[in-house]
Amino acid sequence: MKVVVQVKLVPDAGQALALERTLHAVNEAANRVSAVAFDHGVPHVYELRKHTYAELKSRGLGAQAAQHVIKKVRDAYTTLKANVRAGNLGKPGTRRHIKAEAKPIVFRPEAAQPYDDRCLSWQYDAGTVSVWTVEGRVKNVPFVCSPGALKTLREHRRGESDLVRRDGVFYLIATCEVPEAERYEPGRFIGVDLGIAAIATTSTGYQAAGRGLNRHRKRQLQLRRKLQKKRTKSTKRLLKKRRRSEKRHAANQNHIIAKTIVTEAERTSSGISLEELKGIRQRVRLRKPQRVALHSWAFAQLADFIVYKAKRAGVPVVFVDPAYTSQQCSECGHIDSKNRVSQSVFLCRNCGVVAHADRNASRNIARKGEAVWTAGRESRVPATP
Repeated sequence: MKVVVQVKLVPDAGQALALERTLHAVNEAANRVSAVAFDHGVPHVYELRKHTYAELKSRGLGAQAAQHVIKKVRDAYTTLKANVRAGNLGKPGTRRHIKAEAKPIVFRPEAAQPYDDRCLSWQYDAGTVSVWTVEGRVKNVPFVCSPGALKTLREHRRGESDLVRRDGVFYLIATCEVPEAERYEPGRFIGVDLGIAAIATTSTGYQAAGRGLNRHRKRQLQLRRKLQKKRTKSTKRLLKKRRRSEKRHAANQNHIIAKTIVTEAERTSSGISLEELKGIRQRVRLRKPQRVALHSWAFAQLADFIVYKAKRAGVPVVFVDPAYTSQQCSECGHIDSKNRVSQSVFLCRNCGVVAHADRNASRNIARKGEAVWTAGRESRVPATP
Protein backbone atom coordinates (compact mmCIF):
# COMPACT_ATOMS: atom_id res chain seq x y z
CA MET A 1 0.00 0.00 0.00
CA LYS A 2 1.38 3.38 -1.02
CA VAL A 3 1.43 6.14 1.59
CA VAL A 4 2.89 9.62 1.13
CA VAL A 5 4.88 11.30 3.89
CA GLN A 6 5.43 15.05 3.79
CA VAL A 7 8.46 16.63 5.45
CA LYS A 8 9.27 20.31 5.76
CA LEU A 9 12.66 21.53 4.60
CA VAL A 10 14.43 24.21 6.65
CA PRO A 11 17.18 25.47 4.31
CA ASP A 12 19.41 28.45 4.97
CA ALA A 13 19.33 31.48 2.64
CA GLY A 14 21.81 30.08 0.12
CA GLN A 15 20.17 26.64 0.03
CA ALA A 16 16.70 28.18 -0.35
CA LEU A 17 17.87 30.31 -3.28
CA ALA A 18 19.34 27.25 -5.03
CA LEU A 19 16.12 25.26 -4.51
CA GLU A 20 13.99 28.16 -5.77
CA ARG A 21 16.09 28.59 -8.91
CA THR A 22 15.93 24.85 -9.52
CA LEU A 23 12.14 24.72 -9.36
CA HIS A 24 11.85 27.72 -11.67
CA ALA A 25 14.33 26.20 -14.14
CA VAL A 26 12.74 22.74 -14.32
CA ASN A 27 9.21 24.12 -14.63
CA GLU A 28 10.27 26.57 -17.32
CA ALA A 29 11.80 23.59 -19.13
CA ALA A 30 8.59 21.62 -18.57
CA ASN A 31 6.59 24.39 -20.24
CA ARG A 32 8.92 24.18 -23.23
CA VAL A 33 8.53 20.40 -23.41
CA SER A 34 4.75 20.80 -23.05
CA ALA A 35 4.64 23.12 -26.06
CA VAL A 36 6.68 20.65 -28.15
CA ALA A 37 4.44 17.77 -27.04
CA PHE A 38 1.33 19.73 -27.96
CA ASP A 39 2.72 20.58 -31.42
CA HIS A 40 3.58 16.92 -32.09
CA GLY A 41 0.27 15.50 -30.90
CA VAL A 42 1.59 14.40 -27.49
CA PRO A 43 3.84 11.50 -28.51
CA HIS A 44 4.97 8.72 -26.18
CA VAL A 45 7.80 9.35 -23.72
CA TYR A 46 10.54 7.80 -25.85
CA GLU A 47 9.59 9.83 -28.92
CA LEU A 48 9.20 12.98 -26.84
CA ARG A 49 12.76 12.52 -25.57
CA LYS A 50 14.06 12.60 -29.14
CA HIS A 51 12.57 16.06 -29.62
CA THR A 52 13.49 17.63 -26.26
CA TYR A 53 16.27 15.81 -24.36
CA ALA A 54 19.20 17.51 -26.10
CA GLU A 55 17.65 20.95 -25.59
CA LEU A 56 17.05 20.31 -21.89
CA LYS A 57 20.68 19.26 -21.46
CA SER A 58 21.81 22.44 -23.21
CA ARG A 59 19.72 24.46 -20.73
CA GLY A 60 21.85 23.12 -17.87
CA LEU A 61 19.65 20.35 -16.55
CA GLY A 62 21.24 17.12 -15.42
CA ALA A 63 20.47 13.86 -17.19
CA GLN A 64 18.10 12.56 -14.51
CA ALA A 65 16.39 15.93 -14.08
CA ALA A 66 15.79 16.15 -17.83
CA GLN A 67 14.29 12.66 -17.87
CA HIS A 68 12.00 13.53 -14.98
CA VAL A 69 10.84 16.75 -16.66
CA ILE A 70 9.89 14.86 -19.83
CA LYS A 71 8.07 12.16 -17.87
CA LYS A 72 6.28 14.77 -15.76
CA VAL A 73 4.95 16.49 -18.88
CA ARG A 74 3.82 13.21 -20.44
CA ASP A 75 2.08 12.18 -17.21
CA ALA A 76 0.27 15.53 -17.10
CA TYR A 77 -1.14 14.96 -20.59
CA THR A 78 -2.13 11.41 -19.65
CA THR A 79 -4.07 12.79 -16.67
CA LEU A 80 -5.71 15.44 -18.85
CA LYS A 81 -6.78 12.81 -21.36
CA ALA A 82 -8.23 10.65 -18.58
CA ASN A 83 -10.20 13.60 -17.17
CA VAL A 84 -11.58 14.45 -20.61
CA ARG A 85 -12.56 10.84 -21.22
CA ALA A 86 -14.25 10.60 -17.81
CA GLY A 87 -16.23 13.80 -18.44
CA ASN A 88 -14.62 15.72 -15.57
CA LEU A 89 -14.04 18.73 -17.85
CA GLY A 90 -17.57 18.94 -19.19
CA LYS A 91 -19.22 17.59 -22.28
CA PRO A 92 -17.61 17.93 -25.74
CA GLY A 93 -18.26 21.36 -27.15
CA THR A 94 -18.52 23.17 -23.83
CA ARG A 95 -16.24 26.11 -23.11
CA ARG A 96 -14.29 24.31 -20.38
CA HIS A 97 -13.79 21.20 -22.55
CA ILE A 98 -12.56 23.23 -25.53
CA LYS A 99 -10.25 25.37 -23.37
CA ALA A 100 -8.62 22.27 -21.83
CA GLU A 101 -7.64 20.84 -25.22
CA ALA A 102 -6.97 24.07 -27.11
CA LYS A 103 -3.57 24.94 -25.66
CA PRO A 104 -0.54 23.28 -24.04
CA ILE A 105 -0.48 22.48 -20.34
CA VAL A 106 1.31 25.17 -18.33
CA PHE A 107 3.27 24.44 -15.14
CA ARG A 108 3.52 26.92 -12.28
CA PRO A 109 7.04 28.21 -11.48
CA GLU A 110 6.96 26.40 -8.10
CA ALA A 111 5.14 23.23 -9.20
CA ALA A 112 6.36 19.90 -7.84
CA GLN A 113 9.43 18.26 -9.38
CA PRO A 114 10.08 14.51 -8.90
CA TYR A 115 13.45 13.30 -7.59
CA ASP A 116 14.80 9.76 -7.49
CA ASP A 117 17.64 8.33 -5.39
CA ARG A 118 20.24 9.55 -7.90
CA CYS A 119 19.19 13.16 -7.34
CA LEU A 120 18.18 13.01 -3.70
CA SER A 121 19.61 11.19 -0.69
CA TRP A 122 18.30 11.06 2.88
CA GLN A 123 20.34 11.16 6.08
CA TYR A 124 17.74 10.09 8.65
CA ASP A 125 19.95 10.19 11.74
CA ALA A 126 21.18 13.69 10.97
CA GLY A 127 17.75 14.87 9.79
CA THR A 128 19.11 16.23 6.51
CA VAL A 129 18.86 15.61 2.78
CA SER A 130 21.23 16.10 -0.15
CA VAL A 131 19.48 17.54 -3.23
CA TRP A 132 20.51 18.13 -6.84
CA THR A 133 20.04 21.73 -7.98
CA VAL A 134 20.97 23.73 -11.06
CA GLU A 135 23.80 25.20 -8.96
CA GLY A 136 25.20 21.80 -8.03
CA ARG A 137 24.58 19.37 -5.24
CA VAL A 138 23.25 21.06 -2.10
CA LYS A 139 24.09 19.01 0.99
CA ASN A 140 22.95 19.06 4.61
CA VAL A 141 19.52 20.61 4.03
CA PRO A 142 17.65 20.12 7.34
CA PHE A 143 14.14 18.69 7.39
CA VAL A 144 11.56 18.32 10.17
CA CYS A 145 8.68 15.88 10.61
CA SER A 146 6.91 13.90 13.31
CA PRO A 147 8.60 10.84 14.89
CA GLY A 148 5.98 8.57 13.28
CA ALA A 149 6.62 10.04 9.83
CA LEU A 150 10.38 9.65 10.30
CA LYS A 151 9.92 5.98 11.24
CA THR A 152 7.77 5.41 8.15
CA LEU A 153 10.39 7.08 5.96
CA ARG A 154 13.24 5.07 7.44
CA GLU A 155 11.48 1.70 7.08
CA HIS A 156 9.25 2.01 4.02
CA ARG A 157 10.39 4.79 1.67
CA ARG A 158 10.44 3.59 -1.94
CA GLY A 159 10.58 5.29 -5.31
CA GLU A 160 10.46 9.01 -6.02
CA SER A 161 10.05 12.06 -3.83
CA ASP A 162 8.55 15.37 -4.98
CA LEU A 163 10.07 18.74 -4.19
CA VAL A 164 7.44 21.49 -3.98
CA ARG A 165 7.18 25.01 -2.62
CA ARG A 166 3.96 26.25 -1.02
CA ASP A 167 3.54 29.72 0.47
CA GLY A 168 7.30 30.21 0.54
CA VAL A 169 8.01 26.91 2.34
CA PHE A 170 9.77 23.95 0.72
CA TYR A 171 8.44 20.43 1.23
CA LEU A 172 9.52 16.95 0.20
CA ILE A 173 6.67 14.51 -0.41
CA ALA A 174 8.03 10.97 -0.26
CA THR A 175 6.33 7.77 -1.42
CA CYS A 176 6.38 4.87 1.04
CA GLU A 177 5.36 1.25 0.45
CA VAL A 178 3.70 0.24 3.71
CA PRO A 179 2.69 -3.45 4.00
CA GLU A 180 -1.02 -4.06 4.51
CA ALA A 181 -2.14 -5.95 7.58
CA GLU A 182 -3.82 -9.30 7.03
CA ARG A 183 -7.59 -8.87 6.85
CA TYR A 184 -9.62 -10.77 9.43
CA GLU A 185 -13.06 -12.34 9.04
CA PRO A 186 -15.52 -9.72 10.37
CA GLY A 187 -18.21 -10.76 12.82
CA ARG A 188 -20.46 -7.93 11.66
CA PHE A 189 -20.34 -4.71 9.66
CA ILE A 190 -20.49 -1.11 10.80
CA GLY A 191 -22.52 0.98 8.38
CA VAL A 192 -21.35 4.57 7.80
CA ASP A 193 -23.85 7.12 6.51
CA LEU A 194 -22.17 10.26 5.15
CA GLY A 195 -23.89 13.63 5.09
CA ILE A 196 -23.56 17.36 5.58
CA ALA A 197 -25.57 18.07 8.75
CA ALA A 198 -23.88 15.01 10.28
CA ILE A 199 -20.56 14.30 8.57
CA ALA A 200 -20.63 10.60 9.49
CA THR A 201 -23.14 8.48 11.39
CA THR A 202 -22.40 4.83 12.19
CA SER A 203 -24.75 1.99 12.98
CA THR A 204 -23.03 1.58 16.38
CA GLY A 205 -24.10 5.03 17.61
CA TYR A 206 -21.11 7.27 16.76
CA GLN A 207 -22.04 10.54 15.08
CA ALA A 208 -19.66 13.25 13.88
CA ALA A 209 -21.68 16.46 13.78
CA GLY A 210 -21.01 18.76 10.86
CA ARG A 211 -22.23 21.88 12.64
CA GLY A 212 -18.78 23.03 13.74
CA LEU A 213 -17.19 22.45 10.33
CA ASN A 214 -20.08 24.18 8.54
CA ARG A 215 -19.77 27.15 10.89
CA HIS A 216 -16.03 27.29 10.20
CA ARG A 217 -16.61 27.24 6.44
CA LYS A 218 -19.30 29.91 6.65
CA ARG A 219 -17.02 32.12 8.76
CA GLN A 220 -14.15 31.64 6.28
CA LEU A 221 -16.43 32.50 3.34
CA GLN A 222 -17.62 35.70 5.00
CA LEU A 223 -14.04 36.67 5.87
CA ARG A 224 -12.86 36.09 2.30
CA ARG A 225 -15.69 38.26 0.95
CA LYS A 226 -14.87 41.00 3.42
CA LEU A 227 -11.15 40.99 2.57
CA GLN A 228 -11.73 40.79 -1.18
CA LYS A 229 -13.86 43.94 -1.08
CA LYS A 230 -11.07 46.02 0.46
CA ARG A 231 -8.52 45.24 -2.31
CA THR A 232 -5.54 46.60 -0.35
CA LYS A 233 -2.04 45.14 -0.17
CA SER A 234 -2.48 44.06 3.44
CA THR A 235 -5.75 42.25 2.71
CA LYS A 236 -4.16 40.52 -0.27
CA ARG A 237 -1.30 39.36 1.95
CA LEU A 238 -3.81 38.10 4.52
CA LEU A 239 -5.82 36.27 1.87
CA LYS A 240 -2.65 34.61 0.62
CA LYS A 241 -1.67 33.66 4.18
CA ARG A 242 -5.09 32.14 4.90
CA ARG A 243 -5.23 30.27 1.61
CA ARG A 244 -5.90 26.56 2.04
CA SER A 245 -6.56 26.99 5.79
CA GLU A 246 -10.14 25.77 5.35
CA LYS A 247 -8.92 22.76 3.37
CA ARG A 248 -6.39 21.85 6.07
CA HIS A 249 -9.02 22.18 8.79
CA ALA A 250 -11.46 19.93 6.91
CA ALA A 251 -8.74 17.33 6.22
CA ASN A 252 -7.83 17.27 9.92
CA GLN A 253 -11.48 16.68 10.85
CA ASN A 254 -11.74 13.88 8.30
CA HIS A 255 -8.60 12.25 9.72
CA ILE A 256 -10.09 12.32 13.24
CA ILE A 257 -13.42 10.88 12.07
CA ALA A 258 -11.77 8.16 9.97
CA LYS A 259 -9.47 7.12 12.82
CA THR A 260 -12.42 6.91 15.24
CA ILE A 261 -14.44 4.69 12.88
CA VAL A 262 -11.54 2.38 12.03
CA THR A 263 -10.50 2.05 15.69
CA GLU A 264 -14.04 1.08 16.66
CA ALA A 265 -14.19 -1.51 13.86
CA GLU A 266 -10.81 -2.98 14.82
CA ARG A 267 -11.73 -3.13 18.52
CA THR A 268 -14.95 -5.04 17.81
CA SER A 269 -13.53 -7.20 14.94
CA SER A 270 -16.06 -5.64 12.56
CA GLY A 271 -15.96 -4.62 8.93
CA ILE A 272 -16.85 -1.19 7.55
CA SER A 273 -19.59 -0.62 4.98
CA LEU A 274 -19.43 2.66 3.04
CA GLU A 275 -21.70 4.28 0.47
CA GLU A 276 -20.52 4.46 -3.13
CA LEU A 277 -20.95 8.21 -3.66
CA LYS A 278 -19.07 8.60 -6.94
CA GLY A 279 -20.79 11.22 -9.13
CA ILE A 280 -23.07 12.50 -6.35
CA ARG A 281 -22.39 16.13 -7.27
CA GLN A 282 -23.70 15.50 -10.78
CA ARG A 283 -26.76 13.55 -9.57
CA VAL A 284 -27.96 15.83 -6.77
CA ARG A 285 -29.95 18.95 -7.59
CA LEU A 286 -29.91 21.67 -4.93
CA ARG A 287 -30.86 25.29 -4.53
CA LYS A 288 -28.07 27.82 -4.99
CA PRO A 289 -27.47 28.49 -1.23
CA GLN A 290 -27.04 24.73 -0.66
CA ARG A 291 -24.49 24.22 -3.42
CA VAL A 292 -21.60 25.76 -1.47
CA ALA A 293 -22.04 23.24 1.35
CA LEU A 294 -22.30 20.29 -1.05
CA HIS A 295 -19.34 21.20 -3.28
CA SER A 296 -17.01 22.20 -0.43
CA TRP A 297 -17.49 18.98 1.52
CA ALA A 298 -14.85 16.32 0.84
CA PHE A 299 -16.95 13.21 0.17
CA ALA A 300 -14.13 11.21 -1.42
CA GLN A 301 -11.44 12.35 1.02
CA LEU A 302 -13.15 10.94 4.11
CA ALA A 303 -13.80 7.63 2.34
CA ASP A 304 -10.16 7.49 1.18
CA PHE A 305 -8.94 8.15 4.73
CA ILE A 306 -11.14 5.36 6.09
CA VAL A 307 -9.96 2.92 3.40
CA TYR A 308 -6.23 3.49 3.84
CA LYS A 309 -6.43 3.46 7.66
CA ALA A 310 -8.50 0.27 7.48
CA LYS A 311 -5.91 -1.39 5.23
CA ARG A 312 -3.15 -0.63 7.70
CA ALA A 313 -5.25 -2.13 10.50
CA GLY A 314 -6.51 -5.14 8.52
CA VAL A 315 -10.16 -4.02 8.73
CA PRO A 316 -12.34 -5.22 5.80
CA VAL A 317 -14.08 -2.42 3.87
CA VAL A 318 -16.88 -2.80 1.30
CA PHE A 319 -18.76 -0.22 -0.77
CA VAL A 320 -22.52 -0.55 -1.30
CA ASP A 321 -25.18 1.09 -3.43
CA PRO A 322 -26.73 3.94 -1.37
CA ALA A 323 -30.07 3.78 -3.23
CA TYR A 324 -33.10 4.00 -0.89
CA THR A 325 -31.01 3.66 2.28
CA SER A 326 -32.60 6.85 3.61
CA GLN A 327 -36.15 5.77 2.66
CA GLN A 328 -36.03 2.13 3.79
CA CYS A 329 -36.98 1.05 7.30
CA SER A 330 -34.12 -0.84 8.94
CA GLU A 331 -36.62 -2.89 10.98
CA CYS A 332 -39.23 -4.09 8.47
CA GLY A 333 -37.59 -3.18 5.14
CA HIS A 334 -40.51 -1.02 3.92
CA ILE A 335 -39.46 1.61 1.35
CA ASP A 336 -41.38 4.85 1.01
CA SER A 337 -40.24 8.39 0.29
CA LYS A 338 -42.68 9.61 2.96
CA ASN A 339 -40.78 7.65 5.61
CA ARG A 340 -38.24 10.47 5.71
CA VAL A 341 -40.26 13.03 7.63
CA SER A 342 -37.44 15.59 7.89
CA GLN A 343 -33.68 15.81 7.72
CA SER A 344 -33.27 14.12 11.09
CA VAL A 345 -36.51 12.18 11.66
CA PHE A 346 -37.46 8.81 10.15
CA LEU A 347 -40.98 7.44 10.65
CA CYS A 348 -41.90 4.14 9.01
CA ARG A 349 -45.37 4.22 7.45
CA ASN A 350 -45.64 0.45 7.73
CA CYS A 351 -44.48 -0.57 11.21
CA GLY A 352 -44.42 2.83 12.94
CA VAL A 353 -40.76 2.77 13.97
CA VAL A 354 -39.39 6.21 14.82
CA ALA A 355 -35.64 6.70 14.54
CA HIS A 356 -32.95 9.20 13.70
CA ALA A 357 -32.84 9.33 9.88
CA ASP A 358 -29.05 9.01 9.59
CA ARG A 359 -28.93 6.20 12.17
CA ASN A 360 -31.61 4.30 10.26
CA ALA A 361 -29.68 4.78 6.99
CA SER A 362 -26.43 3.57 8.57
CA ARG A 363 -28.14 0.34 9.68
CA ASN A 364 -29.36 -0.24 6.13
CA ILE A 365 -25.83 0.34 4.85
CA ALA A 366 -24.47 -2.13 7.42
CA ARG A 367 -26.95 -4.78 6.28
CA LYS A 368 -26.02 -4.19 2.62
CA GLY A 369 -22.35 -4.46 3.54
CA GLU A 370 -22.91 -7.88 5.12
CA ALA A 371 -24.72 -9.03 1.96
CA VAL A 372 -21.90 -7.77 -0.29
CA TRP A 373 -19.25 -9.45 1.88
CA THR A 374 -21.15 -12.74 1.96
CA ALA A 375 -21.65 -12.70 -1.81
CA GLY A 376 -17.96 -12.12 -2.44
CA ARG A 377 -16.68 -14.57 0.16
CA GLU A 378 -15.34 -17.94 -0.92
CA SER A 379 -17.63 -20.90 -0.30
CA ARG A 380 -16.59 -23.10 2.62
CA VAL A 381 -18.96 -25.94 1.75
CA PRO A 382 -17.01 -29.19 1.25
CA ALA A 383 -16.78 -30.29 -2.37
CA THR A 384 -19.14 -33.06 -3.41
CA PRO A 385 -17.19 -36.35 -3.73
